[in-house]
Amino acid sequence: MNSVLSTLRVLEEVAVRQPIGVSELARVTQIPKSSVQRCLVTLQQAGWLRVVDPEHARWGVTMKALAIGLRGAGEQDLRDLAAPVVKRLATETEETVQLGLRDGEDYVIVATQESTHVVRVILEVGTRLPLRATSAGVAIMSRLASTDVDELLKRELREYAQSPVLSSDELREEIRRTAGLGYARNVSGWFRPHVASLAAAITDPSGRPIAGVTLAVPEMRYDNSQEETLAALVVAAADEISTLIASA
Repeated sequence: MNSVLSTLRVLEEVAVRQPIGVSELARVTQIPKSSVQRCLVTLQQAGWLRVVDPEHARWGVTMKALAIGLRGAGEQDLRDLAAPVVKRLATETEETVQLGLRDGEDYVIVATQESTHVVRVILEVGTRLPLRATSAGVAIMSRLASTDVDELLKRELREYAQSPVLSSDELREEIRRTAGLGYARNVSGWFRPHVASLAAAITDPSGRPIAGVTLAVPEMRYDNSQEETLAALVVAAADEISTLIASA
């Protein structure tokens, strides 16, 4: 039983801290390194974990873990449901499109359709970010009750202290603006400098924001005059995915 509990503990810590190495896992779990290594290998063989950084031997979760998480949240496999919409949006815009799921205070990338341009925005599936550090997260928060937003804004972003993340007051204003527009806009700021993104929230049948779709463009190629046109496509894609969820 202890070995099972240790394995589950390792899985949980990898999901929260990925990418992460054996030494750090041993430190945060207080489990011997040799035992942590055995847990990692077992989870890899079962399809739950994979090495995401071979050079530094760091681990991350696989899509199996993400898919189970989606079903556990009472949703169908969002990736499969949204795949045609995500692919079409990427084709229409010729830019990268990312699909993400809200997980508490965080936003997890569950699917991406990359641009065919040589210079393009890349964010790995499984990447976990604070909601408040992403345009999709702001789009999601713009659909939440003010009390829920207050709770989310209590989180300190120490891990992004060197990035131009908006203050709580600035973010509240951005959330209000996003609620009025129906989409979030982030040009060279917050989490990723030199990237422009437009995002809209995806809702469940009750109207609760559960996910987001983001159009990510290198700032060097972003044309402000096209924002309304691109934003309309992003909002339409999010609405279509919301409708698919409701009718599934």
